[in-house]
Amino acid sequence: MKKLVLSLVMAVLCAVPALAKDDSVLKMATTTSTADTGLLDYLAPIFKKDTGYTLEYVSVGTGAALALGQNGDVDVVLVHAKASEEKFVAEGYGVERFEVMYNDFIIVGPKGILPYSTDIKATLGQVYDKKLNWISRGDDSGTDKKEKSVWKALGIDPSKNPNYKESGSGMGSSLSMADELKALILTDRGTYLKMKSDASVKLDLDIICEKAPDLLNQYGVIAVNPQKYPDTNIKAANAFIDWICSERVQKLIAEFGVDKYGQALFVPNAKK
Repeated sequence: MKKLVLSLVMAVLCAVPALAKDDSVLKMATTTSTADTGLLDYLAPIFKKDTGYTLEYVSVGTGAALALGQNGDVDVVLVHAKASEEKFVAEGYGVERFEVMYNDFIIVGPKGILPYSTDIKATLGQVYDKKLNWISRGDDSGTDKKEKSVWKALGIDPSKNPNYKESGSGMGSSLSMADELKALILTDRGTYLKMKSDASVKLDLDIICEKAPDLLNQYGVIAVNPQKYPDTNIKAANAFIDWICSERVQKLIAEFGVDKYGQALFVPNAKK
């Protein structure tokens, strides 16, 4: 699986240089959730109107997104794995990390497969003990990192469950796989709500576990360091950071999804 993930990262790395190179373009690497929920497609034209910059982005797992930044192929990263983000900055690849917004992780699965819970460790313990079907991203994404950290805290090697499978793909594809195999899966709430409401998808998975303290899903934005990569469009990256952390855009994020899902898909929390 590691070889597969590496191959996928390299495929993205090869694709990114084809993006426009002029100073009016901001190149971003971000997670699948910001794309799958539709948030970036919503914000990009507003960013263009407000600043004049065109946002071009690739959506991959957080590990792959940070790899794009480490390779100097993008100007900014918007991801959700704090420890990895801080390491990215500490190693000189990023300038500074700014918190932007959060949502939360939930566990979803076939209706009635397990009782509803607010304790993720208890839920995962039951998944393992009962050898239930489980789909893991297995792609070094922020979601994958979160899942692995909880298994590790439990002292459980989930791969010893014969019904544990890795998708090696993004959140949307992984949810579809879980639905098809009648399995449980850890997902961000935003992507789940987006797919659950899409009549063409017909996602038949219910929330099994939510609202646990360790299910917070924080997103951060980091400009790629121009001292390491002089061709980085640092002016556009800083413009995006200032823009997305502004009070006006934070309000737009707070409102995104409310009319369609009855709740926001992300909660803004950029520090003023």
